[in-house]
Amino acid sequence: MRDTRRPQGTVGDIRPWPPQLRPGRALAHTTGASGSGSPHRSDSRPPQTPRGARPSDLIGRPGTTPPVPGRPASFFLLFGLLPALLFALITWQVVADGPLLRVDERVSRALVSPDRFSDGLSDLGDVRLAIPVLAAVLAYVAWRALHSGTDRWWLPPTAAVLVMALVPALVIPLKELTARHGTPIMPPSVGYYPSGHTATAAVAYGCATLLLLPWLRTAYARRELLIACAAVNLGVGFGLIRHGYHWPLDVVASWCLGAVLLSSLWLFLGRETPDEEPKQ
Repeated sequence: MRDTRRPQGTVGDIRPWPPQLRPGRALAHTTGASGSGSPHRSDSRPPQTPRGARPSDLIGRPGTTPPVPGRPASFFLLFGLLPALLFALITWQVVADGPLLRVDERVSRALVSPDRFSDGLSDLGDVRLAIPVLAAVLAYVAWRALHSGTDRWWLPPTAAVLVMALVPALVIPLKELTARHGTPIMPPSVGYYPSGHTATAAVAYGCATLLLLPWLRTAYARRELLIACAAVNLGVGFGLIRHGYHWPLDVVASWCLGAVLLSSLWLFLGRETPDEEPKQ
């Protein structure tokens, strides 16, 4: 058999001269093609931003902003929805005087042993200490963002202030509605659920951490900041339970409430991070 050469085009499109390169296809894959500016680009769109030049996300990793689809949803499921469900369960048990309170009281009796160390840890959740720390971080972050030329530099600090303002707006009515009594070593009164000191520490130090993370240069510094924030909040909760200021469930419920508020702030800051680099 004879091998017949296949024409390059359709029948009737065969020409006696060699086939010409089509500018919309082959030339689009050559360097310097018209309207491309980069290889493998067949239209007039600008080249893709190199990965190293993309703005970093809230924890400093290069990538798209907001983070890739899927991660915010899984994050909010773990740190937003699940804590909200646990908070609702604990609140229901407190209001209904459910069996979970019997376990709570037994755990409290096993852990309570007042001392100066636990008292000092619980003081870290006092508004007279937590709020000034947050205010200092707000001022620092606003100053850094303003001098770097970031658009809407005021937005992250303002969002953190609003989240912090939600703490008393939520905790005080809950204390009145639940009217839970204190531990046996506390004066006979009500209004111990949820723990105000725990919620204040969780949200104040948590907001400060979320605002500082984008301004830290190394992953090591970011990791150490997260560990420090978690350690302070665990210390506040331990001190309140150990000294007998609160039942364990009072502390756990406030941690859940703080997780919901902080996860909402995290998602908001991720969406509001500008795509362009700060002006020099």
